[in-house]
Amino acid sequence: MPNTIPPTKPFFVSADIEEFKAYLDQIFESGILTLGEHTREFENQFATFVGVRHAIAVNSGTSALEISLRKYELTGVDEVIVPTNTFGATCAAVIHAGGKPVITDVDKDTLTIRAENIKRAITPKTRGVIAVHIGGLVCPDIDEIGELCDERGIFLLEDAAHAHGSRADDKLAGSLGSAGCFSFYPTKVITTGEGGMITTNDDELAVHARILRDQGKEDFSSNTIVKLGHNWRMQEISAALGLLQLRRLGEFIERRNAIARIYDRALDDLGISRVVTPAGHLNNYYKYTFFLPRGLDRSTFKTLCRNQGVSYGGEVYWPPLHLQPAFRKYIHEDSTYPISDSYGTRMVNPPMFSQMTEEQAHRVIHTTRQVLLKMSHL
Repeated sequence: MPNTIPPTKPFFVSADIEEFKAYLDQIFESGILTLGEHTREFENQFATFVGVRHAIAVNSGTSALEISLRKYELTGVDEVIVPTNTFGATCAAVIHAGGKPVITDVDKDTLTIRAENIKRAITPKTRGVIAVHIGGLVCPDIDEIGELCDERGIFLLEDAAHAHGSRADDKLAGSLGSAGCFSFYPTKVITTGEGGMITTNDDELAVHARILRDQGKEDFSSNTIVKLGHNWRMQEISAALGLLQLRRLGEFIERRNAIARIYDRALDDLGISRVVTPAGHLNNYYKYTFFLPRGLDRSTFKTLCRNQGVSYGGEVYWPPLHLQPAFRKYIHEDSTYPISDSYGTRMVNPPMFSQMTEEQAHRVIHTTRQVLLKMSHL
């Protein structure tokens, strides 16, 4: 059997590895291991890339969400609308920040939150909305959602954990709301090992974020605590890696789109439905998503593919929030989630990584076709 194709894999160019070693020498010689010059430079470059005034580096995408939410001083009755199709951290951040999550269904074509669902969910207690850019696709309703939030005087946060470099028309993820929250976890399109970033044009939110990430101190050189913060700092080593990864982001997205086009053509030929990137959008394809025909068991499909050397990754996302035991208390007894329940059980995510070859992509398609044919005759 050929080598197994993994679902994802971080990519470090050889020349960048050598440059990273030089960064390590600088960091170790300076003795400054956190919130130093590499962090500041990473923040500056990321802010410029996204097109915002501020970028604040933190230790995870989860921290980015909670810090941003805590700016609004939520109480136990303040509601924040979130889509059910997201990672648990989106919902947990609302709770940890003092708010109450209101969980809505999603769009069947993109698996992202819809403006019409938000309209139905808004109450006088609603303080904000979190729009999640799933799999690297900027939520297609983001402009309408932004206008709705402006009309109601509520905040809009982007959970852009998947969406580095993705855009809707000429606007990049992270520049479309009150703040954008990115993750640099190892599976993401670019990584710092662990880490996150907040992007914003809100000067007050930027000041708040810099204070909270460093235990609530008024500044890095002070021991005066002005807010209840946490240790949410990014390490200098992580920031140095982020600088190297950020300059490769365009290359990574181009390669992922090339692989996605191979998948598109093959799946369309097979008559398999998939998430379609709308015209005018650039999808970084953190994850590529298609839907198994009804009646096929996903676990069996993934096992048969893995037995032939193709590892399908985890879904984005299953289980959804409304089926997670930790969030059951936030689900109203009359709430229904027909789109997530139907499409979520059928979504699958084939291998996708930035150094993936066309040969590997064709292997994935060949194996997928064989397994689908086998299962349809079981």
